[in-house]
Amino acid sequence: MNALFILVLGAVVLVCGYIFYGGWLAKQWGVDDGRETPAHAFEDGMDYVPAKPYVVIGHHFSSIAGAGPINGPIQAAVFGWVPVFLWILIGGIFFGAMHDFGALFASLRHKGQTLAAVIGQNIDDSAKKLFCVFSFLTLVLVVAAFASIVAGTFAVAPIPAEADAATAASVEAANLANSRTAMISILFIAVAIVWGLLTRGRNIPGAVNIMAAIVIIVAIVFVGYNFPLVHLNSTTWMFIIGLYILAASVAPVWILLQPRDYLSSYLLYGMIILAVVGIVGASVTGATANCEIPAFAGFNATELKAAGLAASGNASSAATVGNLFPALFITIACGAISGFHSLVASGTTSKQLDREAHAQPIAYGGMLLECLLAVISLCAVAFVFQHYMAGDAGYATPTAIFAHGLSQMVGTIPGLGGEATVSIVYSLLILAVSAFCLTSLDTATRICRMMFQEMFLKPGEDASQVTGARKILVNPYVATVVSVALGIALGMNGYSIIWPLFGAANQLLAALALLAVCAFLGNIGRNNKMFYIPMVFMLIVTLTSLVQTAYAKLTLLAGPGEVLAAQAGGVFGVGAQLVLAVLLLILAVILAVKGAKVIFGKKDKASA
Repeated sequence: MNALFILVLGAVVLVCGYIFYGGWLAKQWGVDDGRETPAHAFEDGMDYVPAKPYVVIGHHFSSIAGAGPINGPIQAAVFGWVPVFLWILIGGIFFGAMHDFGALFASLRHKGQTLAAVIGQNIDDSAKKLFCVFSFLTLVLVVAAFASIVAGTFAVAPIPAEADAATAASVEAANLANSRTAMISILFIAVAIVWGLLTRGRNIPGAVNIMAAIVIIVAIVFVGYNFPLVHLNSTTWMFIIGLYILAASVAPVWILLQPRDYLSSYLLYGMIILAVVGIVGASVTGATANCEIPAFAGFNATELKAAGLAASGNASSAATVGNLFPALFITIACGAISGFHSLVASGTTSKQLDREAHAQPIAYGGMLLECLLAVISLCAVAFVFQHYMAGDAGYATPTAIFAHGLSQMVGTIPGLGGEATVSIVYSLLILAVSAFCLTSLDTATRICRMMFQEMFLKPGEDASQVTGARKILVNPYVATVVSVALGIALGMNGYSIIWPLFGAANQLLAALALLAVCAFLGNIGRNNKMFYIPMVFMLIVTLTSLVQTAYAKLTLLAGPGEVLAAQAGGVFGVGAQLVLAVLLLILAVILAVKGAKVIFGKKDKASA
């Protein structure tokens, strides 16, 4: 495998997908640039705030990316680079980007409301309530996981008293890197608030805005990297993060969400540019000409990991498990299609869109940019594939593998091969991944709050019209407190027990989003046939994964006690995963049947 060839081919295919397929979708659905967007029609200074397209893409891309396009391809690389590469391109163009674009477009035509409202108006109210409950619980899990991940990248750990010099030095280096990441992130938040206040209501030329943002980014990174003044443990950070997302969820988007995501997006763009420089430089020098990742390694990831264990005495803890189908399509997730994206598109992005024509570049284009990042992740793991499969120290997580691979590529460029350069690049890449997670975290919390509110709203009902006990439940502050309290508590007390089911839940969410948009387009008389194959395929993938999970957990419960006790969470953990898998199966079947009746049944066509 030649990394540069893969990168260039992937980029060309994605650009062609945007121009030809994305443009065709916009025409088929009737994207109308003369139509007023919800951001203008319902502008309230809180959630509905129109913004420049480069600001909205900053928010959207920062929020949908998270660690998904990095983790997924790296975990699935155990199957070989060809299946991963093909699914990123095919899935991204014909599944994921269409899914994101469709969710945003449907929300625009439903007053900027979430997909739950789209389902309520195009399927029925019971389907909406089921979707709300499912989405809310999924988002609570996202909040728990991302809060824990962010706290882990900020926290410092004590040096064990019995540690030798090498171990102590390693802990000190990790603590320094985490302190730098924490300091830079704090500066980002503080500067973003100032930026939001200073730019509010001012028509700053785009070029000036962009250049100022880049200068600010460089200054923040320089100060935070050289003056890491914050040294707190993980528990303290979890409480601080909880307070932060509590405020971020109810603060007007113009004062924090828009400016913070906009500013941090340049850090993410910078990461992509740095990665491309590393791949090109390493390829030109010949270092990536023969990346040792096979084109196709096999169909069973568990057996492939076992082979790595037999060969090296260790095995990668980062690689996925299970058969290629459905594991590949569950694992890659954000690199090809992710249900979480539909919640971002319909929950926050649709309320900030200045013009309807911006939907294609922001939603469809934003997803393809994420696919490019997934291709970059594939190149990174290919460069250090032997370390990855052997489970070498320092290569235990996808984030570390990503940073190691790209920093070492940069290190092959003449003049940049020093240990200091590689270390700096590694730290910057870890910082960028942390920024992905933090932006996804506060966006997920805001959407979680919205989903909790919508659970108690009737179709077409506004929060201002609610009376009685429901009025308390739809209050944004009450909804936020409930969401944050559940998320942080779960993050501190064993979210990892049920996290293995997140992949299937996320892809089920994608299938339901495709179903919702398909039903909406059919109801308004627009072409929706392009949704049939992706929708059915993602349902089959999800149902297969859930059936396999349920069977595996039943087998464990019926097996030897010592084997069961060795599982994460013991009997409780295995039982919880079994119950959730069965509930998700039932939910998928109910919503699929309801959606199919609407999509394939007789209906009167209306306009939207």
